[in-house]
Amino acid sequence: MTAKKTSKKLSQLSRGRPPTLRPNRPALSAKATRNLIRSHHQLLKARAQALEAGDDELVRKLDEQIEANGGLESYQLASKIGQSLERGGDTSKLLIEWINSRLRELKGSPFKLRVLEVGALSTKNACSLNPFLDVTRIDLHSQEPGIQQQDFMERPLPAGHEDQFHLISLSLVLNYVPNATGRGEMLKRCVKFLTDVFPSGCPMISFKPLLFLVLPAPCVTNSRYLTEEKLQQIMSSIGFSLERSKMTSKLIYQLWEYTAVPDKKLFKKELINPGRTRNNFAIVLNDNPSPSASKT
Repeated sequence: MTAKKTSKKLSQLSRGRPPTLRPNRPALSAKATRNLIRSHHQLLKARAQALEAGDDELVRKLDEQIEANGGLESYQLASKIGQSLERGGDTSKLLIEWINSRLRELKGSPFKLRVLEVGALSTKNACSLNPFLDVTRIDLHSQEPGIQQQDFMERPLPAGHEDQFHLISLSLVLNYVPNATGRGEMLKRCVKFLTDVFPSGCPMISFKPLLFLVLPAPCVTNSRYLTEEKLQQIMSSIGFSLERSKMTSKLIYQLWEYTAVPDKKLFKKELINPGRTRNNFAIVLNDNPSPSASKT
């Protein structure tokens, strides 16, 4: 496998995910849910490394192991349970809380904010049920009507403002991309889908496009290659300004405003926090065009 082919595969989210099976769906405890998600990420990480090394035999074996554990659908089931209302895990509730002041400007008008929810698991979360939002939902493996089965990295680039969105939600999506360069490409691609244009007469005059980003907290608190400060530097280089942030023991929630004033800096995978117990989560920004974007 050549380096060019490997790079192309790793840049596309769908190709970083293994084939799926339809497992039986017994009730999952909170502990079982966490273990399933953790195991799936570990296997996916190993698969990405094997793919990058061109080890097709190891990729095949890891695919078999992932399928034996239930594949993508089982992972999605665990994620969906983790985000269920009973467990208070709907991350979009915080998003609505953060943008409520903006949404109040739309009260009494026919206009709505256009939202793209990447990695959507439900049509009944707080974001979907809000009357001021027009939500487009996509996921690699749609679990219900109302969610389009699509890889964001393969979604055609907007032809005009009407194909763009005022807000993009990446809730526990970026961490699923199997390599650091692919994560950078996803963030850069988000910019192409954002707009601050509204129809004539819309009361939202000073609105700036938004990106809602949710990651597992260890991605920035226990990584060898990424910290909150470096994440801010990376996002600033693309043109984003941090508006809101919240950290819990499990997750980091951030709301980024697109200012369209990028620094255009490049970021390599550089060791910041050495340590045997740390993880390898990283985001790389380079000046090469995304293979996915170049096809559209």
